[in-house]
Formats: sequence, structure tokens, C-alpha cells
Amino acid sequence: MDFKQLWLNAQDLWGALEQHPFLQSGLALMLLLVIALVLGRVARYLILHASRMLGRQPALHWINDFRHNKVFQRLAQMTPSLVIQFGLHLVPELSKTAMTFLGNVALSFTILFLLLSVSALLNALLDIYARTEHARTRSIKGYVQLAKMVLYVFGAIIIVATLIDRSPLLLLSGLGAMSAVILLVYKDTLLSFVASVQLTSNDMLRVGDWIEMPQVGADGDVVDITLHTVKVQNFDKTIVSIPTWRLMSESFRNWRGMQQSGGRRIKRSLFIDASGVRFIRDDEEEKLSQVHLLTAYMGRKKAELKAWNEAQGNVAAMSANRRRMTNIGTFRAYALAYLKSHPEVQPNMTCMVRQMQTTAQGIPLEIYCFTTTTVWADYERIQGDIFDYLLAVLPEFGLSLYQQPSGGDLRSGLLPAVLGASHIPEAEKHLM
Repeated sequence: MDFKQLWLNAQDLWGALEQHPFLQSGLALMLLLVIALVLGRVARYLILHASRMLGRQPALHWINDFRHNKVFQRLAQMTPSLVIQFGLHLVPELSKTAMTFLGNVALSFTILFLLLSVSALLNALLDIYARTEHARTRSIKGYVQLAKMVLYVFGAIIIVATLIDRSPLLLLSGLGAMSAVILLVYKDTLLSFVASVQLTSNDMLRVGDWIEMPQVGADGDVVDITLHTVKVQNFDKTIVSIPTWRLMSESFRNWRGMQQSGGRRIKRSLFIDASGVRFIRDDEEEKLSQVHLLTAYMGRKKAELKAWNEAQGNVAAMSANRRRMTNIGTFRAYALAYLKSHPEVQPNMTCMVRQMQTTAQGIPLEIYCFTTTTVWADYERIQGDIFDYLLAVLPEFGLSLYQQPSGGDLRSGLLPAVLGASHIPEAEKHLM
């Protein structure tokens, strides 16, 4: 059978269908739908193939982000609805009402896929931004989420207005009466958006910052900042999600300043037993003068005290009228010299050893300095080494730490006085 015969048969069939307008319109619509789907497949193949070829160019590597986020795929999905929109006037015997309804439905699908394309485009731009240097300190994910939310709201209004064949302005005017409801429903979203803008504009929080917020159990690094939540990975590897607005309404500690300064503070006290504080004897002065870290201090201090005592005249012969060095003051000078000579203590930051208010636990000598590193493990090692040494050197100055008596101390000290040595069981004597 040749093509001429096929054409004649088709004309005869079409002529027969003219006697049934409804059937003719239905078949034409089905044919238009098939053509739209076929053209959609063709457009999808061509667009994706072209984007894949262009993405291989080094200068156009950003196209791969568009392709991975399905930007081109969403654009290709608009083809069938566009074909139906422009092909409806070719369908014979189609009523005006049906043409308007089908045209509105096709336009709604076009708008829907256009919205999905813009949303995918925003995701692609976010991926591109995530590879830049600014993304390490400033997150724009919250702004992208807000833009997508606004896009979906207005897109839904336009789609509904298209389906009911009304102007979108009519629906938008009705939103004014629903403003109170909208504010109530999106209260957290609005608060989070305002908080996100303030946090970002004032540079109060960045991805990678170590923050501490005890009221929500957060003590770790910020791993993600979104519109509604800030995710913090604690040092025990647990994840805490904090509502963004809480970071503005409540206080939190950001350790970024410490990390940027290059030094981390050591602030810890040694509680000295007050009963061991005394003046230094002459033989101890000579011995401590030979200590390398104290040589300059001892020479300067002895000259200062000698000049002061000589200025007092004969009254300096009395012990109470004469100035002398104390073991606790000499230890403070030694500890300060030790810190200043330590290779892992910052020389350009505050460094001091100060005596605090005496307490029931002894005399606090506070070590206040900064390490040369902010790495947690190294910081703890340096701090431990410093206090290990200072604790071990205390007896050289006739000092000791205050330590509350334990049960064994009380038993060994009180039992002999109360019961007498002959009444103490052999087991108790062994413990003593």
C-alpha cells in the first residue's frame, strides 16, 4: 500500500469523524497530548545532552551544578505544557470554554515547572557559593530558604488564580485580611529571619565557630546555619539544633576571638596552706639566690630591703620593724619568671601570678597567662605541664597545698588521742 492510498484513507476517516464533533475533538486532543509528550522527551534529551557537553569545558564547570540540581530537566518539563498551550487552537470543534479551561491548566503546569526551575537554580547557586572562601564564614542558606518560601507562596497564588481564571491581584488583596493569621502561623519563621539577618550582618556567628550555650546543651562547632535552626556539633559528636531566634533573644559564648588571637587563657589557682607561710631564713636566701630564675629577683629584692631597713635606723633591729622576704612572695616571683621563660606561653599577652582573697581552703595563687596555641589537646598538655611543675617545686619554698582531711587522716589523728594506743585494734594500727 503506497502513501497516496494511506493519505486517501486518512481523509476518508477524518471526513467520517466530522459527523461526530465530540469524538473528533477527543482524538485531536489525544494526538496533541502525544505530540507534546514526544516533543518533551526530545527537548529533555537535547537539553541534557547539550548541558553535559558544555559541562566538560573547564570554564563552564558551573553548568554541572545546574545539571546536578536538575535545572535543565525542570526547564525541559515545561515543553509539553507549552506545546499544548499553543496547539489548542488547532483542535477542531473545541468549545471556547474547554479551550479556556485546558489552556489555563496547561499554563498552570508551565508556571509550576518554572517555579521548580527557579528553585533548582537557587540550589545550584547555593552549591556554587559553598565552594567560595566567603562560605566558610558567612552562610546564605537562610536567605535562599526564605527566597524559596516567598517564591512558593506567590507561585501558589498565581497558579490558583490561573486555574480559576481570575486576576492574582484579587487573591493578593485578600491576604491583607489574613495578615494576622499569617503572622501567627509564620511567627517563628519571621523571628528566625530577623535573627538570621542580625547574626549575619553583625558577624556574630559563622560556620565553624566554637560556641557555648549551656541552656540548650550546646558546646561545640557550628556546622550549619539555616533559616530556622543553627546546628552545633558538640565535642562528644552529638548534634544540637538551636532555633535561630534563640541566639538573639538569649546569650551565648563565641570562642572565635580566642581562636583568632592565637592564644588560649590559663586561669587556675593553687590553694596554698596558710600554716606554711613564713619569712625566709638567711641560709634559704643564699640557696634561692642560686636559682637561675630567681637570681635577678633576689638581688633586686635584697638591695631594696636593705636600703629600706637601713633607713629605719635602730628600730629595724626589732623583727616587727624590719622588712623581710616571705616564702610565698618568693614563690610568686619564681612562678612568674617560670611562666615568662616557658616557650609555650604567649610573651605578648597578659601574664601574671596574683594572690587572691584568702578562703577557708587556703591562700589562692592564681596563674593567669595565655598559651601559644588554641588547639584543645595541646592547651591541656601545656596547662598540665605548668601545674605539674609548680606543684612539685612548692616544697622547695617550704610551702604545701591545702588539702581537706580524709577519713583516714581523721582516723589516724583522732583515734590515738581518744582511745589510747593500747585500745587500737591491730587492723587500725596497720591503716595508720
